[in-house]
Amino acid sequence: MNVLIKQATVVDSTSPHNGRVVDILIEKGVITQIKKSITPEKGIKTIEEEGLHVSTGWVDMQVNFCDPGNEHRETLENGLRAAAKGGFTSVCVMSGTNPPLHNKAQIDYVVNRAKSNLVDVYPIGTISHDQEGKDLSEMYDMQLSGAVAFSDYKKTIKDAGLILRALQYSANINSFIITHCDDKTISHGGQMNEGVTATKLGLKGMPALAEEIMLQRNIQILEYTGGKMHIPTISTKGSVDLIKRAKAKKINITCGVAAYNLLLDETELEGFDTNYKVNPPLRTKDDIEALKKGIADGTIDVIVSDHNPQDIESKDLEFDLADNGMVGLESCFGVLNTALNQKIPIDVIIDTLTKNPRAILSLVQASIKEGEEANLTIFNPTKKQVFEKSHIVSANKNSGIIGKELKGTVIGVVNKNSLMN
Repeated sequence: MNVLIKQATVVDSTSPHNGRVVDILIEKGVITQIKKSITPEKGIKTIEEEGLHVSTGWVDMQVNFCDPGNEHRETLENGLRAAAKGGFTSVCVMSGTNPPLHNKAQIDYVVNRAKSNLVDVYPIGTISHDQEGKDLSEMYDMQLSGAVAFSDYKKTIKDAGLILRALQYSANINSFIITHCDDKTISHGGQMNEGVTATKLGLKGMPALAEEIMLQRNIQILEYTGGKMHIPTISTKGSVDLIKRAKAKKINITCGVAAYNLLLDETELEGFDTNYKVNPPLRTKDDIEALKKGIADGTIDVIVSDHNPQDIESKDLEFDLADNGMVGLESCFGVLNTALNQKIPIDVIIDTLTKNPRAILSLVQASIKEGEEANLTIFNPTKKQVFEKSHIVSANKNSGIIGKELKGTVIGVVNKNSLMN
């Protein structure tokens, strides 16, 4: 594969070309030349348009591809096409499968199915066996098969002792845990954020307290045990403050935020559209501003799509019966860039998709340098488009973003000597 990227602004804090407008020649999957201008030779595909930017390939730390067991919602192959369409060259596949990714065989299945794909796949094994929150899963065996971390996905672990043991064990094998924060004894039956909008709509609310009290518990356990913990999606001002204070105390914690929580607030649910029913729920405008500040000051490390396909039988019904979740890979960059572009520099935004997740996952940092294997995302942060259902390649179309004008488009990705654009 030979490709010439013309007049692209480099966004890569690890590259000597960061901030420069250059031509990049890729031959047989390797960056061979980076110059102010390169004359294209015959037979080399050229990518060129006004406003072109290039960064190292993006990493999404939370996607649910539902495979095995729920292939009617998504398959690995289709999910990976959606990831590439959204600009991602790496994804962490969560254990929202049936059965969950709780043993060596399940991890082997994911690794082998995705081996030849352009997009790199990093499986996340479960913390507890069968996600039941009782006994630890076979962490070491799963790690040997390729699991990079351990999480029970959206199932909060009630047992504080299990979190303590998981932290201790994962630290012993040089890994870490990822845990969702939602105290079900407080949020039980909640349909949306607790507040004025929920009261007007007559829907049971999910208090910010449910997230924050579980986060506080987990931070205290982490401080006691040591080890490493990642919180995948925080959504409240209180959670931002808790993470900031924990980091100030040098506690080894990182966190992420779902792109939709940066753009959409609770008033989107006034039409009872179940595509806006997500967990964590859409919060208030004040929460959104706190999340943005958390990204700007480094409190929040990564932004994720939280891609969670649901079929029509799970969404096209009464609001209180509908499942949580929204597809988000294809719209992720447009959503987060629309939300953040006016307030946060593009290099800070891109770090939440590149350098930061790779550091958390202990992956080798990609870089835009001559001689490096090309692992790139090509994008335009200024181009506007209305996001349409036709832009979604995921098997299901449960998106609350359809019909919204977004700023920022993905042009293509390069990885493993392959191009998709």
